[in-house]
Amino acid sequence: MANLLFGNVYYKDIFAGVLRQEPGERYSFTYDNSYLESQHSSIAHTLPKRKEAYISEAGLHSFFDNLIAEGWLESAQARLLGKRSWKRFELLLAFGKDCAGAVSVIDPDPTRFSAKSFNKNELKELAVLKSKSSLSGVQPKLTLVKEVRKYRPSKAGETSNYIAKFPSDSIADIVENEYLTTLACKKLLPNETFVEMFIKNLGDLGENVLIVKRFDRDGKGNKIHFEEFSQLLDYNSDRKYDASYKEMADFIYSNKSCVQTEVFRLFRIILVGILVGNTDMHLKNFAMFHTDQGLRLTPIYDQVAAAIYHPKYQELALKIGTTNFTVGSLKDKHIRMLAKEFSITDKMLMMAIEEIKGNLTSAKEAILKDKHGSEKLKKQIINFMEKRWNGTFSLIGKKL
Repeated sequence: MANLLFGNVYYKDIFAGVLRQEPGERYSFTYDNSYLESQHSSIAHTLPKRKEAYISEAGLHSFFDNLIAEGWLESAQARLLGKRSWKRFELLLAFGKDCAGAVSVIDPDPTRFSAKSFNKNELKELAVLKSKSSLSGVQPKLTLVKEVRKYRPSKAGETSNYIAKFPSDSIADIVENEYLTTLACKKLLPNETFVEMFIKNLGDLGENVLIVKRFDRDGKGNKIHFEEFSQLLDYNSDRKYDASYKEMADFIYSNKSCVQTEVFRLFRIILVGILVGNTDMHLKNFAMFHTDQGLRLTPIYDQVAAAIYHPKYQELALKIGTTNFTVGSLKDKHIRMLAKEFSITDKMLMMAIEEIKGNLTSAKEAILKDKHGSEKLKKQIINFMEKRWNGTFSLIGKKL
């Protein structure tokens, strides 16, 4: 029988327990006694501290599964492992030193990688080899470290404080799109916190690179604990589209460590996402910090006007009611339906709509005046916003 894999789990670099592969497709996580006796918090909402092992009967526990890379980064990591097929746990063990949040998973007998499967021009892929970091999301990305005014790929053992996002093979201007869409959203929701980002030339790594400051690292590189809603709601990564927006609101209402005002914040974020065409608002694109006061929403991230590109990007990632509506089919009644699901009163709904309406012009102006992005891209985003405002939002006040 093949040797079963296991990894040591650390919370903020403190040994917390062991994650093991069991016979079949089962996995177990067991807290270490020293960690149980400490004052440190549980590593995950779905894994509160206890002596008994947590057994997952079919694949990794959702908390750990969501730490594993997706898309381009997952493929690059698999090539480094030298495998055409692989278990997700193998990737987590090999690249789990610098995950999103405060938890790391480290192989006590680390794999030796080889760069033979890459040519010397594949600089981003070679940087993956050096960093051994794990990030979710399908877009090509790397972890970075800032040194004075320069940014370089992080090395194995280093804690990164920035993420580099690169153009996609299928969407060449996705970097500019995310930058401009986020800029517009900041104007639409001026009292909310968004991730810090800018576009920079990284030389051989790429000219137009979106640099995003990590909100899960402080100024000294210390790790800050957070979980995506896919983890909080116990959905594996491949089920990030299987939920409804209401499930996130229900979680906040039902959890004693949350404050109910976070539901209204979440509602407004979703409305603005719809307005700008960010149809890919799935469970992994919303998250909450673990703080001393309880769970609180993280800065807003991954704002991309995906709907301007292709018919396959028209459907909302999560359900309103029982339906994944296409963004073009959304009417004022669907926004009212979403408000009802969130227990948002008519007065609160109008507050949200009036806020967006009052900031719509400044959002469009911010896009037009910015130096990044082509005129075509800017017009596409603005035209979409105008069409969505007129088709979905403008009639809401008249029917309340």
